[in-house]
Amino acid sequence: MRAITIAEPGGPEQLVWAEVPDPTAGPGEVLIEVAATAVNRADILQRMGFYKPPAGASPYPGLECSGRVVDVGAGVAGFVPGDEVCALLAGGGYAERVVVPAGQVAPLPEGMSLLDAGGLMETVCTVWSNVFMLAGLAPGDTFLVHGGASGIGTTAIQLAHQFGARVIVTAGSAAKLAACRELGADVGVNYRDEDFVEAVREATDGRGVDVILDNMGAVYLDRNVQALAVGGRLMIIGLQGGVKGEVNLNTLLTKRAGITATTLRARPPQEKAEIVEAARNGVWPLIESGRFRVVVDRVLPIEQAGRAHQLVEDSGHVGKVLLEVAGSGG
Repeated sequence: MRAITIAEPGGPEQLVWAEVPDPTAGPGEVLIEVAATAVNRADILQRMGFYKPPAGASPYPGLECSGRVVDVGAGVAGFVPGDEVCALLAGGGYAERVVVPAGQVAPLPEGMSLLDAGGLMETVCTVWSNVFMLAGLAPGDTFLVHGGASGIGTTAIQLAHQFGARVIVTAGSAAKLAACRELGADVGVNYRDEDFVEAVREATDGRGVDVILDNMGAVYLDRNVQALAVGGRLMIIGLQGGVKGEVNLNTLLTKRAGITATTLRARPPQEKAEIVEAARNGVWPLIESGRFRVVVDRVLPIEQAGRAHQLVEDSGHVGKVLLEVAGSGG
């Protein structure tokens, strides 16, 4: 088969569409012919040499995909060749075929195209596991998501809105904030010229927010704690703003608040399977009733993965940048 390989750590030009060995399904695994995948920040970090795949994972980028089942390994029930599916991966989505543990595979939601489903699983599983399973966002809560126009952000806005939360977002332009409002955001903050802590105080009459989903890490750490309500939960899922930060512990104590930091890629297959099942139960009904969609900025052929990476690095997109595999029929 062919896959996007990383010639050496570096820029987007290091992504090369090349012949590689064919994968085969082992016990408990599903072999998928890939229709589409998507660019995630983790893929960019891997290309740059900063985020190695977990032990035993595919060396190729790609943390999600959609496609058709080609083969199943021993002990797999519920999937047969020809099934249209989407999957959460530890790597390998930038390829014509990928092997994945069966628990990380889900049937395609009714009414969703194979192409759009290529950008579904990574963001949905990240948001569902952090915002709902761990942070326990509830109807009537106030929710803040940074980077509201990103793939994670557009997913989080829709889900929080659908489950009855009030949604505040940060983004870097008026156009991005407008797109966030169309998805269900109630309050938009332009982080380039506004202080989100002050905006949160104003929007909540000084109370603060119940849950924050943060992709920035160190640079926002103390300000995020300031923005929390009493009993608030800060969920850190990215480190775009650095890895080391300071926080006023007295503020954290006074608010009886919590900070949780998580990653998804390196979790054991059983944990991922539980997240996939929970996300499927929570989100598939919304997709099938037209209340949630994958927001797609653009679609590029897999051979243009380097260009797709550059687009995401430039942060000019809204939603997901998808990569389509030729001949998939997706």
